[in-house]
Amino acid sequence: MDVGTIVARSMRRYRDRIALIGPDGTKTYGEVGARIYQLARALRSLGLETEDRVLDLQSNQNTYIETDLGISSAGLCRVALNYRLHPNDWVRITKDCEAKVLILDAKFWDDAAPIRELVEHIIIINGDADGAIPYEKFLGKESTEPLKIAISPDTLVSLNYSSGTTGNPKGAIRTHRNRMASLGNIVTDIFKRTPNESDIWVHAGPVTHTSGLFVLPFFTFGAKQVIHAKYEPELLLEEIENRGANATALVPTMVARLLTLDGVTPERFKNLKMLGYAGAPMPPEQIRECFENITTHMVQYYGLVEAIPPVTVLSEADHRLGLENSPEVLTSAGNPCTTVEIKIVDEDGNEVANGEIGEVITRGDLVMRGYFGAAGSDPNVTKVVRDGWLYTGDLGRLDNDNRLYLVDRKGDMIISGGYNIYPREIEDVIAEVSEINEVAVLGAPDKEWGQRVTAFVSLKPNSSLDEKIVVEKILEHCKSKMASYKKPKDVFVVKEFPLNSTGKISKKTLKLQLERDRGA
Repeated sequence: MDVGTIVARSMRRYRDRIALIGPDGTKTYGEVGARIYQLARALRSLGLETEDRVLDLQSNQNTYIETDLGISSAGLCRVALNYRLHPNDWVRITKDCEAKVLILDAKFWDDAAPIRELVEHIIIINGDADGAIPYEKFLGKESTEPLKIAISPDTLVSLNYSSGTTGNPKGAIRTHRNRMASLGNIVTDIFKRTPNESDIWVHAGPVTHTSGLFVLPFFTFGAKQVIHAKYEPELLLEEIENRGANATALVPTMVARLLTLDGVTPERFKNLKMLGYAGAPMPPEQIRECFENITTHMVQYYGLVEAIPPVTVLSEADHRLGLENSPEVLTSAGNPCTTVEIKIVDEDGNEVANGEIGEVITRGDLVMRGYFGAAGSDPNVTKVVRDGWLYTGDLGRLDNDNRLYLVDRKGDMIISGGYNIYPREIEDVIAEVSEINEVAVLGAPDKEWGQRVTAFVSLKPNSSLDEKIVVEKILEHCKSKMASYKKPKDVFVVKEFPLNSTGKISKKTLKLQLERDRGA
């Protein structure tokens, strides 16, 4: 099965049902399907061949669903560019994947100037510009009939990029087989039922992030999708309380904002059948608050760029068990999905006993084919596929009920607001400031964000600048060089760094000192 086959089937079966409500209006399955196939045909008319890469730069809007499914239906490879990334990141990704086409919303035109120069074709949405084809004109000349093209399950469907520890992007190769596996696991292990006409999914957060996983499952079974232009807790509550929306997925930071609304009660969320959360663990105290004030229908799911989520699921029943009898369960990532295998192995690759800590490895149709481009030939990447098993680089353990507990998630990686942030990338940028001698970046616990990006710096002996000015200079430099969510929220100047036994900066000691100071 492939994405195009599913789109054609849904277009035929549910033609007159409402498929999508978004900032650009309401469309039926017949209307959305027609536009998907117009886009697929138009892209192929450019001379593109199977697995050629197409960049997609948008925020939450109707056309995002069209491009997601249209690029895939054409047998091409979609490379979604997170609009929150810095243009420098876009350039690195564009060069690595060797994209031939850029589809972008007009509001990103100026920022995208560096990547516009790197592609052969540019299609612009919601505007017009020299050197670009207007999106509606691009679609308008093509037939609305399904594009009949043979697509193998192992055909590349997308490249999903994450930053490496040095800031260099790594493009995980996802196939149609991977996406079908995700669809099946969502239905079987997250929903535990097939979505239907009565279901309404809300894309309240960025579709580029966790919410995008649910585009295909809901389209497959004729359910309705609602797109919000940006996350507004009040609007989400209105959608659930008064317009019957019954499912959504958020990161814990968004849930925290939802809990701050006046008059939040389970009665107002009674239509909600599933509140999914992912991207970062939710603190047990926040889980309890959500359970008591929003809904008992909570589901956590875990995955990686290299293994399309969900890999494991902490079910609604698990949440209830954790809150009533077994608090430790709330700190787990849940059980492997039905079609997923997980093992914990030692440094030699030997499976360890339940309860022992080791590297988490996983196998199943959800595992990537490998890395594309530079990362594909990099011997230093920490996540590799051997004999079908993905070695995640994460440390964890399994309990006697086969629940996964992540002990050290991706090493020093910081998870803030659901986004993965690698300290090395930020440290390299801060080190560019002339007054800086040494720098260390870590994640400090934070109730709202999960973790706060926190930087410690020492100054060169000859520096005469006031510490406050140095901090301002660091923050301004970071702003110019990286995405906003990666910037340090706190910067501390220290006279000297604590060192470990090998002479390296001891981040563990820094974190303890920070916790001690904040507790004082």
